[in-house]
Formats: sequence, C-alpha cells, structure tokens
Amino acid sequence: MGLTSQSTGTGILTDVLASEIYISRTHPDDKVIALAGNPNVGKSTVFNSLTGLNQHTGNWPGKTVTNAQGKYRHKDKNFIMVDIPGTYSLMANSAEEEIARDFVCFGMPDATVVVADATCLERNLNLILQTLEITDRVVVCVNLIDEAKRKKIHIKYDRLSKLLGVPVIPTNARSNKGLDELMDAVYDVANRRMATNPIQITYDAVIEEAVSMIQPKIWELVDGKINNRWVAFKLLDGDTTLLKTLDEYLGFDLMENSELQELLAEARKYMTENGIGTDRLRDKIVSRLVGTAEEISSESVTFENKQYNRTDRNIDRILTSRIFGIPIMLGMLAIIFWITIAGANVPSGLLSDMFFRIEAKLTEFFMWAGSPDWLHGILVLGIYRTLAWVVSVMLPPMAIFFPLFTLLEDLGYLPRVAFNLDNFFKKACAHGKQALTMCMGFGCNAAGVIGCRIIDSPRERLIAIITNVFVPCNGRFPTLIAIGTIFIGGTFGGAFESVASTLALTGVVLIGIFMTLLVSRILSKTILKGLPSSFTLELPPYRKPQVGRIIVRSILDRTLFVLGRAVVIAAPAGLVIWLMANISIGDLSLLSHAAVFLDPFARLLGMDGYILMAFVLGLPANEIVIPILIMSYMASGSMLELEQLSDLKQLFVANGWTWLTGVCVMLFSLMHFPCGTTLWTIRKESRSWRWTLASFAIPTAAGIIVCFAVANAARLLGLV
Repeated sequence: MGLTSQSTGTGILTDVLASEIYISRTHPDDKVIALAGNPNVGKSTVFNSLTGLNQHTGNWPGKTVTNAQGKYRHKDKNFIMVDIPGTYSLMANSAEEEIARDFVCFGMPDATVVVADATCLERNLNLILQTLEITDRVVVCVNLIDEAKRKKIHIKYDRLSKLLGVPVIPTNARSNKGLDELMDAVYDVANRRMATNPIQITYDAVIEEAVSMIQPKIWELVDGKINNRWVAFKLLDGDTTLLKTLDEYLGFDLMENSELQELLAEARKYMTENGIGTDRLRDKIVSRLVGTAEEISSESVTFENKQYNRTDRNIDRILTSRIFGIPIMLGMLAIIFWITIAGANVPSGLLSDMFFRIEAKLTEFFMWAGSPDWLHGILVLGIYRTLAWVVSVMLPPMAIFFPLFTLLEDLGYLPRVAFNLDNFFKKACAHGKQALTMCMGFGCNAAGVIGCRIIDSPRERLIAIITNVFVPCNGRFPTLIAIGTIFIGGTFGGAFESVASTLALTGVVLIGIFMTLLVSRILSKTILKGLPSSFTLELPPYRKPQVGRIIVRSILDRTLFVLGRAVVIAAPAGLVIWLMANISIGDLSLLSHAAVFLDPFARLLGMDGYILMAFVLGLPANEIVIPILIMSYMASGSMLELEQLSDLKQLFVANGWTWLTGVCVMLFSLMHFPCGTTLWTIRKESRSWRWTLASFAIPTAAGIIVCFAVANAARLLGLV
C-alpha cells in the first residue's frame, strides 16, 4: 500500500511554489493521480485511506498546504497519488489556488480526482466545473455520504455523472466505503479505457466570439499540450501568474508571437466595445459557473429535510456567541491543560525511574570497564541524563495534549476557536488562522510553527511564526507550575493554594495571548508592514471523531516528529552543560563564571545570574531549566531533581528568591527565545537565517522589557 512520502513546504516571502510541478515516475507505466477538492471535504482522508501514509487530516479548512505523495497499487498498475492543496477555486487568488491549478494544468496527471462533500454538493461543483474546463480526465468522488444520509440528503449519482460527463463515485473514506469503486474508475480513466465527455459551459455570446478569435492560433502554438479553449479564457483575463508557468511548461514565451498579440488585442477590443471589460470578464465567468452549478444541483440533489443543519447551527449559537464563546473556549483549554498536566505526572515518573535505572546500569558498566571519570561524566551524566530528562518530561504531556487537540480538530471545534478570535487578530493586523496555530503552540511551539503553513499570506505566516513562542508549550509548563505553586499558591496556603496556582497559570497563558496580539500588531506596523488579508472561514459540520485514528496520527505526525528533533538537539546540549559545570578556572566552574558575569544584568530583571544561565543552557529544551538551576545552586557536576516542591522552595529561598523573583522567572519563561527544536523548525519553514534570528531576538527583547518593568516597579513601590 503506502510506500513513499514526499512533501515540500511553502517558502516565506518568496515566490517559490509549494510543489514540484512534475512528478517523477519510478516506472514508465506508473500513473500520476491528482487529488483535488475544497477544504474540509475529506480529501486527505481519501489519500490516507488509499496510501496508508501518515499525512495529517483535520476537520478545519486549509489543512493541506503541501503536495504529499504516496503510492497505491490497483489491479496491475502503480498509482502515484498526489494530495494537492484544498481550494475553492482555480482562479489563482491565493497560493493554494495557484499550486492546485498549476499541478492540474502542468503536472501531467493521468487523471484528476475531485473530491466533493455530499452535504454541500452545489458549492463543490464550482471547482469540479473549473477542473473540467482544463482536463477531460476527471473522476468525481462524492465523499461523506454517511453524513448526507444522516441529514437525509439524496443524490442521484447516475444523473450527476450524465450531467457532468465524467464518472461520479460515492464514498465514505473514513470507513473505506466506495474506495475500490473509485479506483476502478480512476484506473479506466487514467488508462483511457473509458471515454469521458465533460460538460461544455457556454458563456455570453460576446465572450464566446472573443474566444473563437484567438483559440485557433493558440491551438496551433500549443500543439495540443494543454486545453486551448481554457488558455484562451486565461489570456483574455490577463492571468500573469499562469503565463509565467505556461511559458516554462511550453519552453517558449507564448506572447512573443506577434500574430497572437494582434488577435488578443482585437478580441479584447471587441469585448470592451460590447460592454465587457477585462474587469467584468471574470465576474461573467464566475456567474456562469455558479449558475451551471445551481442547475446541475437542482437536477441531481434532493433534500428531504431542508433544516438539516439546524442542530449544528444551534450549537454554534452558543459556542460562537459573544457572551459564551470566549469563556467556553478558555474553559476547554483549561480542561485540556489540567488533563495534560495531571495525566502526565505518572508516566513521566515511570519513564524517569526507568531511565535512571538504566543510568545506574550504565554507570556500573563504565566502572567495570575502568573508564575515566570524565568519559563517564560526558556520556552518562551529561548526554544520557539530558536525553533522559527531555524524553521523560516531554513525551507524556505531548502524548496526551496532541491527541486531545486533534480530537477537538476532528470534532470540528477548532474552526469555532478561530471564529471567536478572528476579530482580535484582525485588530492586531494578523490572520484569523493564527488562532489555530497559536493553540497548537500550547502543545509544542515547533508544531505550531509547522501549522503556520495554513496561512496563505507570506507576511502573515511570518508574523504567526515569530509570535508562536509567546504561548507556553508543554516544555515550559513544569517551570511555570512549580514556580507558581511555590511563590504564588504557597502565599495563600491551605485550600486556596491549588486555586491560586491554577489562576496564576491561567494568568500567564492570558498574558501570552495578549503578547501574541500586541507583538503581531507591532510587527505588522513596522518590519512586516501590511494590511490583514481577507479570511473566509467555513464552519464545518460537527463530526463523530475517529478516536483510534486520532491517537495514531497525533502520536506519529506530531509527538514523535517533534520529540525526534528535540532529542537531536538535546544530545550535544548535554555535553555542553556537563563541560560548563565541570571545567573550572580558579575556584569557579565555567558555569559559575558566566553566572557571575550575567548577575548584574539579571538583577535588573528581578533574577540572578544562575537563573539567566539556566535559561541560556536550557536553549535545547525548556524542560531542563529547573534541573540546571538545581545543579547550579548545589554546585553539582550534573543535573539534579528534587522530589518535593518543599525542598525546591527551601533551595530557592536559601539562594535569595522572593515572590518577585518567582514572578519574573515565570514572565521570562513565558517570553524568551524559542527552544532549539523550534528554532530549527523556524529555519526550515522560513528558509532564512535572518528571520530565525528575529524569532530569537523579538521574544527575548519582550521578556527583558517586561521583567525590567515589573521588577523595578515593585522595588519603587516598596513591595519587596
């Protein structure tokens, strides 16, 4: 089934397309199949079900912004399935539309499968009709037939196939229903065993006459390599993005032909004289497409219950209301945090015990082998212990948070979150989809950065990437919880301790969201100046989540992916930390010398030099900040962990900590440079060291400013 996977990401502030248009066939008989469709119709689910790949699917629009490939064998042929970005149109108004259009036009697929939603077929017909204008090798996959049945929507598939002139196959990809029949149709179309006769849309007489004036010359020039009627429409429309790619595909500049230039000028003049300028041409085309979709839908779809969406809309009146929407969202987030934090304690403890038992065995081995202490220190106390700490602290929360997050995604709740926060992000001159990537950052900022691919605008995508670090990830939660419990919850004591600690953590999260909006606005008014792009958000129907698939996808696609990067970065960090703690100059270790050097500056921020060094050495993974701090205060040569919070409090207080120190540490933990894994991900996503450096500097500068202001305000007011 699924043998290979390949995807390429969209570059930041570049004109690089998010796909290689041409797909290499490993064998001449391999058939390339493009999977197209509107966002949120289950296109990636069709892809996953056929290929068995780990391509992530989600119940919210715009999920796929890269071209994922996978192999599927059907009958005697290998099919290379290409999941192209979900789009509502091929008019190329966005990066997704341009990528999808160019692959269908120039990727030379042997067939194109257009996946449609059975519950809103009329809207999906717009993309189907546009695809049929480009190619006749099309199979329509009407997916989500189980939901259509539940909502008592009846589709006459034979009639629909006759009206469109291509095969129409009903499927429910989530349960693999109809996929064999779909591939049978794809097999026949791709191998030209089935003749298709796509619907020919006739436009206004003036437009048709203008097309007829240039179409013969285009046919002569392109030599049948591409649909000449469709190219004629695009030349009349003046689609410059298409012309550039078309020239690359043909190997010559089509518009260099003087005869075609004259014919095109004559055709445009004819349209203008008859009241259809270039600006009105597209409106006329779109209106005709919409009208044709309505006619086809009326003949092939019947609604037994016209109020089939009433339940969803009633739920939305509560979840997206101005009164209840935000509180419910915050409550849902708090529940996820509580489940993640509480649920991770036991497996984190078990993993920690297991790793330290292994460490004891490794130590015995090194002693038995008679190896020098420095080698044991570097390999075991340095590299291995750091890796053990990162995995034991990082893996359980991610393994809990990401499935819960994916559950809300699959259920259809996350688009409601984006709807509730859209107005706030619009005021910050940012994109509404940033709300979704921000939420993903609560699990892991690296995953949140990858999620920024769903934002079309390169400028707004970059704003989302830079500001994602302002929401605390699960690596920073242990620090925030421990410090909040000791220095905020501990000041109340008794029954109010847990309540105060929870409120402190919630307050930190709200500060993070506020800083995300504030810095987004500052960036959009300065180095990333621009207006927010339009954002049409479709609220998908609520669906029954597939728990088994959610667990597998979230662990494979997110948890292990992010953990793998963290481990690669943490290993060399363990070496550096051990060397800093064990190499001495005079009476002090390198770590202590660095802490003494940073101490005056750190005091201005309400902290001390050892705290600042813990954050610096904790760059590879936020989880090791507290262990480094314990190691520093206890002058140990390796990282340590204290079992009780009371012991930790006693250590901190003995080293001069006050409630102000705790508050400043929490604020700096919230606002400082991203971890090494996130920085690595930012570099890969942005393809720019300059923006990676900016992603490091901007949150750090914000953290320094906020801590300086809080610490010195408290001192001036005599609160410490």
